[in-house]
Amino acid sequence: MKITDITIHHLRMTMKNPFTTSFGSLQDKEFLLLEAKDADGTIGWGESVAFETPWYNEETLKTNWHMLEDFLIPLILNKEIKHPDEVSQIFAPIRKNNMAKSTIEGAVWDIYAQQTNQSLAEALGGTRDKIEVGISIGIQNSLEELVDIVDRSLKDGYKRIKVKIKPGWDVDVMRALREEFPDAAIMADANSAYRLEDSALLKQLDAFDLMMIEQPLASDDIIDHAQLQKELKTPICLDESIHSLEDARKAIELGSTEIINIKIGRVGGLTEAKKIHDYCEAQGVPVWCGGMLESGIGRAHNIALTTLPNFILPGDTSGSNRYWKKDIILPEVVAADGYIDVPQTAGIGYEIDRKTVESYTITKKEYK
Repeated sequence: MKITDITIHHLRMTMKNPFTTSFGSLQDKEFLLLEAKDADGTIGWGESVAFETPWYNEETLKTNWHMLEDFLIPLILNKEIKHPDEVSQIFAPIRKNNMAKSTIEGAVWDIYAQQTNQSLAEALGGTRDKIEVGISIGIQNSLEELVDIVDRSLKDGYKRIKVKIKPGWDVDVMRALREEFPDAAIMADANSAYRLEDSALLKQLDAFDLMMIEQPLASDDIIDHAQLQKELKTPICLDESIHSLEDARKAIELGSTEIINIKIGRVGGLTEAKKIHDYCEAQGVPVWCGGMLESGIGRAHNIALTTLPNFILPGDTSGSNRYWKKDIILPEVVAADGYIDVPQTAGIGYEIDRKTVESYTITKKEYK
C-alpha cells in the first residue's frame, strides 16, 4: 500500500456521565481521528487516545497533533508498505510518543485488512467471534451510588466490574461491594495513587477476593511493584508501567505483575500489542484490553485485539451507549449479556457515520 492522503479530525464528544478517577474528572472529551487514504482509494481510520491534559501519561491531544504533523505523517506519506508491522519500524527513530504513532498505525491496519478482505480481527490472528466484556466504574459521589451502578451493571450481564479507588475511597468501598455482591468478579484500579509505604493498607484488600489490583504504585515503576506483589495475595496488574514488549518482559521477570492490561495507544499500536500478547501467552501471564474512553473507532480496534487467544480476562470495551448519546460508527458497538459480537466484514467492521463525525468536529486538516 501507499498512503497518499491523511486527514486529522479534531472532535469533541460529551459523555453521558462524568468519569472520575484518582487524577481527575472528565465529561467533554476532545480527541483526534486520523483518516488515511491509500493510492487505490481504500480509507482506513485510527483514533488518538491522548487526553487534553497529561494526567494519564505525558502525551496530550496537542502534542499528538504536533508529532503527527511534523514528524510521523512526513515519514509515512507515499512510502511503499507491504504490511502494517512495518509502520513501527518506520517510526523507530522517533522516541516514545506511542499514542501518536498508534493513531496512524491503526489506520494502516484498517486499510490492510480491507485490501486483504479480512476483518481486522482475522488480520491480527484473532480466534473468537465474540468477546467477554467488563465495565469500568469511576469514583462516585457516594457509596450508595456506586452500589447501585454495580448492581445495574451485573444485571446487564457484564462479566467483570472494575472500580476506581484512591486514598480515602478504597478499603471500606471494596468491603461494602464484596458484602453486597459476594460472588461478583471485582477488581480495583488505583491509577498510581499509592506508594510502597501504603502496603499495609493495600494488604487489607486481600480480604475481598479481588481479581486484581491495577497499577497501585507509580506510573513508571516496576521495582516497587515487585516488592508489593511479594506482600500481597491479590495479583497486581500493570497498566501505565508497560509501554513495550521490553517493559512487559522486565516486569514479568522481576515478579512485578501477574496480569497485564494491554492498551493499544499506550504501547504504540496493534503490532506491539500483539507482541506483548504473544510473550505473555508464552509466559503464562493473562492479559486483558483496557479502555481509554474511546469513540467507536478506537473501540473497534480494541474489539479486534481482544479476539487474540490470551485475552482470557474481560476487558473495558463495553457498548457505545455506556458512554455516548450517539457514537460515530454504524452500527454502534452493542454489549449484550456481557458479550460483544466481533464484526466479520473487512476492516474494522463498522461504517463511519460521517454526518455525526462532522457534527462533533472542531477543526480538521488534510496532508498530501
